[in-house]
Amino acid sequence: MRLPIIHHPDYQAPLRDNHSFPMSKYGYLRETLKARGLLSDADRLSPAPASDAMMARAHSIDYVSRAFTETLSLEEIKRIGLPQTPRVLRRSRLACAGTLLAARFALETGIACNSAGGSHHARHEHGAGFCLFNDVAVAIRALQREGGLGPFLIIDCDVHQGDGTADIFRDDPGVFTLSIHAASNYPFEKATSDLDVALADGMQDGAYLSALHETLRKVEAEGPFGMVFYNAGVDVHSDDRLGRLALSDDGIRARERAVIKWARARNMPLVGVLGGGYDADRERLAARHAILFEEAQRSLST
Repeated sequence: MRLPIIHHPDYQAPLRDNHSFPMSKYGYLRETLKARGLLSDADRLSPAPASDAMMARAHSIDYVSRAFTETLSLEEIKRIGLPQTPRVLRRSRLACAGTLLAARFALETGIACNSAGGSHHARHEHGAGFCLFNDVAVAIRALQREGGLGPFLIIDCDVHQGDGTADIFRDDPGVFTLSIHAASNYPFEKATSDLDVALADGMQDGAYLSALHETLRKVEAEGPFGMVFYNAGVDVHSDDRLGRLALSDDGIRARERAVIKWARARNMPLVGVLGGGYDADRERLAARHAILFEEAQRSLST
């Protein structure tokens, strides 16, 4: 069975030269996935942009309206860290719809991945940290509205805490938020997830994987869950310029394999989203992100 991969060329939006967000990684990832036989133009699954109504189920109507009309304040734009342009807005709308589309395919195949998403710093009232809208929250709110599925588990392994996701679902017993992150990294004022695992700077593969397995044992007692959303940020890598952990490529692969195996063994559909990754070498960065897709495909082929 072929892994459903949701992708759109407009996941990549133009930014000024030397912008701190590595927008070109989406293009490099596309080429990497094609080179490895995981993605082809013939069977590409592409979303249509999410509507304002869809966004407003996860974010305040006021924030969504001002984002869609490009009337956010300078302070809000600075907090997000991305320019207020039609292409950036379209990119975020597509990524949100892409995560929802991946969820629909995961219900059929057991696992599917969005080649964008993981915008976990966007809160109910505002965006932050390169995140305009929270795609996982938008997808879950859409699924909750349709009914018949849940509860939901969010496993966030990005090096930064999923503070926006924790904020949006803080009073929702139908969503369990789990964040495994570097304790001293952004955001410096943390939110409260249902389960937060804060790790020491410099943690390497062995200690990290031990913490991950122990955390999965703990969260199992909170289930069963109807669907898992997995933020597979690779900014946990030792060479990542915005990370404080020290995983290797092999460590990231072992992490992906562990999370996917855990969910699949319990018959919980899993939706993989890209998450963060910051490296000046975009080809190397794309190769790290591609590990998620390789391990997802492997789980369908064994």
